[in-house]
Amino acid sequence: MPIIITCVPKKGVHPPHMYLNSNERRISHITRSQFTLSLCQCVYIYIKSFSAHTVSVASIGKGYRLISIEEVDGGILGHLQVKEKNNIYGPDIPLLQLYVKHETEDRLRVHITDAQKQRWEVPYNLLPREQPPKLKQTIGRTRKNPIAVSEYSSNGLIFSYSADPFSFAVKRKSNGETLFNTSSDESDPFGPMVFKDQYLEISTKLPKDASLYGLGENTQPHGIKLYPNDPYTLYTTDVSAINLNTDLYGSHPVYMDLRNVNGEGAAHGVLLLSSNGMDVFYTGTSLTYKIIGGVFDFYFFAGPSPLAVVDQYTAFIGRPAPMPYWSLGFHQCRWGYHNLSVVEDVVENYKKAKIPLDVIWNDDDHMDGHKDFTLNPTNYPRPKLLAFLEKIHKIGMKYIVIIDPGIGVNSSYGVYQRGIANDVFIKYEGEPYLAQVWPGAVNFPDFLNPKTVSWWGDEIRRFHELVPVDGLWIDMNEASNFCSGLCKIPKGKQCPTGTGPGWVCCLDCKNITKTRWDDPPYKINASGLQVPIGFKTIATSAYHYNGVLEYDAHSIYGFSQSIATHKALLGLEGKRPFILSRSTFVGSGHYAAHWTGDNKGTWEDLKYSISTMLNFGIFGVPMVGSDICGFYPAPTEELCNRWIEVGAFYPFSRDHANYYSPRQELYQWESVAESARNALGMRYKLLPFLYTLNYEAHLSGAPIARPLFFSFPNYVECYNVSTQFLLGSSLMVSPVLEQGKSQVKALFPPGSWYNVFDMTQAISSKDGKFVTLDAPLHVVNVHLYQNTILPMQQGGLISKEARMTPFSLVVTFPAGASGVQAKGKLYLDEDELPEMKLGNGYSTYVDFFATTGNGTVKIWSEVQEGKFALSKGWIIDSVTVLGLGGSGKASTLEINGSPTNANSKIEFNASEQST
Repeated sequence: MPIIITCVPKKGVHPPHMYLNSNERRISHITRSQFTLSLCQCVYIYIKSFSAHTVSVASIGKGYRLISIEEVDGGILGHLQVKEKNNIYGPDIPLLQLYVKHETEDRLRVHITDAQKQRWEVPYNLLPREQPPKLKQTIGRTRKNPIAVSEYSSNGLIFSYSADPFSFAVKRKSNGETLFNTSSDESDPFGPMVFKDQYLEISTKLPKDASLYGLGENTQPHGIKLYPNDPYTLYTTDVSAINLNTDLYGSHPVYMDLRNVNGEGAAHGVLLLSSNGMDVFYTGTSLTYKIIGGVFDFYFFAGPSPLAVVDQYTAFIGRPAPMPYWSLGFHQCRWGYHNLSVVEDVVENYKKAKIPLDVIWNDDDHMDGHKDFTLNPTNYPRPKLLAFLEKIHKIGMKYIVIIDPGIGVNSSYGVYQRGIANDVFIKYEGEPYLAQVWPGAVNFPDFLNPKTVSWWGDEIRRFHELVPVDGLWIDMNEASNFCSGLCKIPKGKQCPTGTGPGWVCCLDCKNITKTRWDDPPYKINASGLQVPIGFKTIATSAYHYNGVLEYDAHSIYGFSQSIATHKALLGLEGKRPFILSRSTFVGSGHYAAHWTGDNKGTWEDLKYSISTMLNFGIFGVPMVGSDICGFYPAPTEELCNRWIEVGAFYPFSRDHANYYSPRQELYQWESVAESARNALGMRYKLLPFLYTLNYEAHLSGAPIARPLFFSFPNYVECYNVSTQFLLGSSLMVSPVLEQGKSQVKALFPPGSWYNVFDMTQAISSKDGKFVTLDAPLHVVNVHLYQNTILPMQQGGLISKEARMTPFSLVVTFPAGASGVQAKGKLYLDEDELPEMKLGNGYSTYVDFFATTGNGTVKIWSEVQEGKFALSKGWIIDSVTVLGLGGSGKASTLEINGSPTNANSKIEFNASEQST
């Protein structure tokens, strides 16, 4: 039976159906000019002919035995010997080194590598961390500090092991619960640990009621929880986000495990720090890693709250980057703003429609021939562009442009000339590796090379002198290649031709299968179809600085580019950088924001966007959002209404559309403009709250957008809620995600919740419940939880204006309660300073408190570094108190210990209650 593939191209061209015979082994056998998986977004129905090398568990290996163990450097060091060799997926590595250390009370590391030869690991200069002990050249000799016990404990976690066959377990110290267990018996669907040069396998048992989250980047159709037997492949790939259960742009081999025992929720995190491609098989009762290289480098984070897990995780991988205030405003972009006058019209039309807008973007339309760091002299003449930027900068708006990593091979192109002169490109057989992206033939910079980082910084500096951009958008950095294999520039024909789709390969290419790096023994489920791992990217036998193989370094390409770009921007004007990166890895959030890539203007994609956003918060990338209204094809008017009502509450809020799609700026439909004014109007009032969440994220990794279980870990009903989300700990968004609906069924965890659009409306319940909410077309339901003090401002059309308006406080108490306390916080600073911290004279931090009891509401604050806020003239203009019983009136209100006067703007609401 043939495989039928329906291909919807990324850039709008519709080729016919294409067929593969069921006995085809590789998708690269299709004519490349007909099919480009990385740029054709395929919805496919097929009989799976790409078998995953079904090899019986028992035949792969019998595991290892522990032959020595000792205390060393604050940890334990052991050696493992293979029990029985075989050659399935290659020969076993005979001797392994085991290193275990409690790096903090809440973080445990388990590192296993070849005992005799250095292996590839994520570079320690890119992701700084402790080095394991150097490899021992003599194995099995008598140790000075031998260990007899089989447990190794901290205050948070216990590591235990069995010697023959070797296995290990990680337990929670407080209750002895097993969190990770690699032992196996005949009843398990997995076997003992396997460690070969290009195939590593290890598994853990799991309880049936464990809820797992993470292992991305992928689009998960079943919601945020990992779903048994769905494929989870980690390998950075330019495959559109419309492809479900497929390895996408980022690689984050980390998961959070949330369990509820006797009504108490407890979470922990597990990171396998590896940049090598891997399949992860989750059955519901076990999880198996199959990795095609590198080492086992596990980190366990004890939690026990979901927030504590992310705190411990980001303390290790790097805290999220501080974002400038303006970046939390609304952004507008489109691929296809053909000239500057179109961009000017967009800005003017947003102003006319009274829809907030902070940042205008250019895709590659501003470039000369799609070449990085250039301007099209006809469509974006520099004098006119500079005049436009001066105009928008004066009112506080910002401008961001795209750059791709591929540098056009063009002898008259200064960026390329300087790149060749500085020897900055990835190599293949001694020459810069040739690929094709938008400019045509390109070479890829090697960001593992220090010289490349310097050259890249210099090119960004030169470009910034040409165009004073306010941030950079780094795209196509998986890296994406329109061709596969070893290519040459064709003689006698133009490439690209300038007509037809620009993503069709026009180089002369041949497949590379001669090395084990291009054709590894185990085939991961790359692109969801087990295509060769070099398909539509850099050949995996190409090499980086110091001989590092692309095979190993592939998934850190975008990460290394983010680091180099961040360094460059920081060095320009000493301002806080803003970088948006498509490809991400463990630690990318320390440098960049992320959007979820090429999505579709469909109701399904609107729904998927929430799960992906919430996952990235867990990954330590809190500044995240999806293309509002969808990247392609055209959204319906109703969908765009509903999408802005969700997207207005993404941490990163941007409308972006495809070159071939009709225009979809929010003012294009009056109904969408109304929804935008409503939803974005609330966002701009909430900017001080969002900016304070940005500060919290930078300090502790706390996601800006969070699943409900982050605030309610004991409430099992919210463990799989993927259609609602929290901003911070207390602001809940419950959007309409289905066509034709004017109501939404939303889960309300126990307590009192107040509608922020109409504060007289509230919902309360003792045990939590689902409530059907009215949601006409222009209405989005956003509720504020009890015991909260929410700082707001009056809003505006630009964040610079909005942040100078007076503040108000909304204080929420449990409905009718007395003797309770509410809390809130507010962080303010000079937002373009590179560091986000107190003590520099340009920041203020306020803790707010309120209590109610005996007919009195007391509100007070504790201020750190108050001088900055005073210098700005910021004042609290009004206070709204929600949740008081009776008539809703208190006989006395005290602010900072003093009774208020009769003219104060104090509002008490006895909200309508639903019980």
